[in-house]
This record gives sequence, structure tokens and C-alpha cells, in this order.
Amino acid sequence: MVLMLRPRSGAGQWVISEEYTIVPPVPVTEFTDLYGNLCQRLMAPAGPLQVRTQMVVQTDDGIDVQPGAPLTLVQDLPDDVLHFLLPSRYCPADQPEISQQASSIIEGVEPGYDQAEAIRHWINTNLTYQYGTSDATTSALETLQKRIGVCRDFTHLGISLCRSLNIPARMVVGYLHELKPMDLHAWFEAYVDGRWFTFDATQTTPKGNRITVAYGRDAADVAFVTQFGPATLQNMSVWVDTAS
Repeated sequence: MVLMLRPRSGAGQWVISEEYTIVPPVPVTEFTDLYGNLCQRLMAPAGPLQVRTQMVVQTDDGIDVQPGAPLTLVQDLPDDVLHFLLPSRYCPADQPEISQQASSIIEGVEPGYDQAEAIRHWINTNLTYQYGTSDATTSALETLQKRIGVCRDFTHLGISLCRSLNIPARMVVGYLHELKPMDLHAWFEAYVDGRWFTFDATQTTPKGNRITVAYGRDAADVAFVTQFGPATLQNMSVWVDTAS
């Protein structure tokens, strides 16, 4: 198994302390993947395996917003941002239906931050959030057609629509304080005016107090567990509280 459960200190967050326990104890090694995520690698023994992580993280109360921030032209993008323009497994940004919808959403909107925000707002107001309406194979194109899904699906669609407009976009997974119902959460970031900005299509207003765990092109890069053998998830609990 490869687990992705440890946040690292960075923009908007500082990891004060953390605990990581595995029962029964097994040898674990850690590496950093292509996107800078901390990954824990282990051989799971036969039988039950319990993994528990707990951390105290100082987070920003808000997220940066910058209406009017201009588009960063493709020729001016850093080399390590270019691949966030390309289609990926769950984000077929090159599909005509995706680009047509993006063009419709941003008609009359200035290129850059305002276009990414228009996409976030359109998804928030035109899609229904509902559990059990998608699965691990659902792509952004299917979500666009069905207009229903969960945070993973909203995020894939936002990424695809941005990329179709030559706005680099990446997936982020982590935790959001006061998310209801509480679970692991997904949102996207768009690269404009030379930096990344946060967009969450499941929320009606910008919200901070986020703990980022992983970045990637889409869900294939940011799974909290990747298994290379048979295993069944029997129980998972997620909680985020204000530290006293």
C-alpha cells in the first residue's frame, strides 16, 4: 500500500504536531512524489489493519481572492506548471463539450481569475451535490452531462473547464473546518497572475481553515490509499475540531 495522509507545512498552513499509528506495527518508508506530496509505503499483513493519524495544524482563516488578476499566458508559465494544462484521466479538457461549456460560462468575462471564479460559481449553482451518484470511474465529462456529483466530481469539472481555457488547474485534497457532512474534501486551484488561487465549487463563499494533504492532476494522483492487492475498507472516521 501507498498512503497519503501526512500534510506538510506550506502556504496557508503550519503543522504544529502530528501522530501516526499503524496497528499491527509494520515497517514504513516515506518518499516525496512528483507533486511534493508525502507518501507512506508499507506491506500490509493479512488480517485487520488500522491506520490512525492526528495532527494539529495552524491554518489561515481565509483564502486569497483577487478579482481582476490577469491570465498568465502559456509562454510565460513556469515549466513545472505546464502539465497542469493537459488532459488527464478524469479531466478530459480536450473534449469539445468541455470547451464549449467553458466558452459559454466565461462569455464577457475578463481572462484570468475572473474566468476561474465564473467557472466555480457556475458549477456551484448548476450542479447538485449528492452522495451515491458517482463512483471512482466518473469523469468530468460525465459530471457535466449528469449535473450531479460530490466534491471530487465538482473539482474534476472545474479543472477541466479551466484547462480548456489555457488556465492551469490542479486538484487539492485535504480537510475543511466545519464541512458538513465531515469527510475528506477536494477542491481545485487555478494558476493566474503568476500564482495559485483556491476555488471550491461546493461552497457558496470563499472559506479558509483548510488543511491541504496532497496536490495532483486529478484523483488518480491524490488517493489517500493506493493498494496493490485485495483489501476492503471496513470503517473510516474523519473529524476536524478547533484546537483549544
